[in-house]
Amino acid sequence: MLRSLIVLLLTALMLAAPPALAQQTTPGDTATQPSLLAPVIVDGERLFVLRGASGLPAERRAAEVVERIETLADGSTATSVAITTKDSDFGIVILADGVEIVTVTPADASMERMQIETLVAVQSSAIRAAILNYRAARTDSARRESAVQVLAWTAGFALFTILGIWLRRRLNRWCTRLVRRYFARLETATNAQVQADAIAALIRFGFSFVLLALFFLGIYYYLSLVLLSFAETRYVAHLLLTYVTTPVLNIVFGFVSYLPNLITLVIIALITRYVIRGLKVFFDAVEAGSFDLGDFERHWIGPTFNILRVLVVMIALVFSFPYIPGSDSAAFQGLTILVGAMLSLGSNSVMNNIISGLFVIYRRSTSIGDRIRVGEHVGDVVQIKLMETHLKSIKNEMISIPNAQLLNSDVINYSKHIDGNGLLVYTTVGIGYEEPADKVEAMLIEAAGRTKGLKARPAPFVLWAGLADYAVNYQINAYTTRGAIIPKITSDLHRNILDVFTENGVQIMTPSYVADPPEPKIAPAGWDGVLAHQRKES
Repeated sequence: MLRSLIVLLLTALMLAAPPALAQQTTPGDTATQPSLLAPVIVDGERLFVLRGASGLPAERRAAEVVERIETLADGSTATSVAITTKDSDFGIVILADGVEIVTVTPADASMERMQIETLVAVQSSAIRAAILNYRAARTDSARRESAVQVLAWTAGFALFTILGIWLRRRLNRWCTRLVRRYFARLETATNAQVQADAIAALIRFGFSFVLLALFFLGIYYYLSLVLLSFAETRYVAHLLLTYVTTPVLNIVFGFVSYLPNLITLVIIALITRYVIRGLKVFFDAVEAGSFDLGDFERHWIGPTFNILRVLVVMIALVFSFPYIPGSDSAAFQGLTILVGAMLSLGSNSVMNNIISGLFVIYRRSTSIGDRIRVGEHVGDVVQIKLMETHLKSIKNEMISIPNAQLLNSDVINYSKHIDGNGLLVYTTVGIGYEEPADKVEAMLIEAAGRTKGLKARPAPFVLWAGLADYAVNYQINAYTTRGAIIPKITSDLHRNILDVFTENGVQIMTPSYVADPPEPKIAPAGWDGVLAHQRKES
């Protein structure tokens, strides 16, 4: 069993050796191309590499050498082999027990970069060892030893399987207890309902996946070791080891060679993190008032920090790109081009809203807390994001408006004061031509005076909005500094106008006017008492 482990390790190292052989040859030497080379493998053991020619390909030449060695080894049970050499027109011929095995040519010596006599000695030693090992592996004692090794590997694999099952059950119970205990304390501290069972199931799945992968890997190497124990199946074992061991070794060697780049990426990530943390500390100080940036408004702090953070991360990505694995490959570059094309084709509206959001944030026309009108929507600005702006309507509805629409629409801001007079609240009523204009104006000003929230100075005033077919349209205008409650002020103004006109027996013209009715269309006198009583109590 120990010998099998040693053979397994040597096989793994041999499988990793061909790249080194390729690096020792010059790029301009066509003899070193993989298509012109073939290894000589006996019982899964790699003896040496042969060079091919136009008349004798490398694979055919190697197969003939293997056939000669196996034929000679099968024909005798002797424990010694006589290796001799002779000169020929093509090079030096190596013979084993008088049987010609291989001819070493000057081209072979040039490929191996050594003297032809040295190469002959190396290959002769490899041939002798291969013949003796071939015979020794097929003796009765070797068969018994192989059977014992198989039993030992089977017992070891059974123990490995039992240990894996026990470990899986133990880890599942331990994970469940740990997660429940930790999240129970968290729920008590935060009064939050955390799905501990779901998190425990997710962690258990991760453990099970790792154990299952190790189990299948154990099966794979168990079969390889069993096949490696017998000489007849050793070649198949080497093939199985090639399919798994070579990729694993490539991954390990690639990771080791990538460590300097990984350290560079870690350094860039740490620098980026501390730069972002420094920006956060600075903007927190600005928000707290420790630094005065002049006209820099408070609601700009969050968006400005986010923009600078994105810029820092993008700069870090530019510096990190050359150190990312595969960044210089054509596949990686093609993938980045494809992703860029997809983003450019599918994110026009997204980028439009983001750029519009920057203009909305920094153009000073709208701030958080302002009451604005955008189209048919009226509400208070709750949040301004890069993609959209949230309004809370006067009906307590949350309205999401894309920033592109906000930038391209007429925005009325009721909270921004142009001068000290405030905003004008106005409404229009139609009164018949038979009513004196001074009387109507006095009643409208009286209604404005009764309305809470309208200023007495500057005084309310009346404009003649139009001379309609059946009425004069009077517009009452009054100033207010309470832009947040304009709908309530307008509603009270309408109520007071109706009250004043009813008290004075003046009819407000209906939209569809045919003729004057016998009696004016005004509220009954009984309502005056109710209204007066309500005003008295209020």
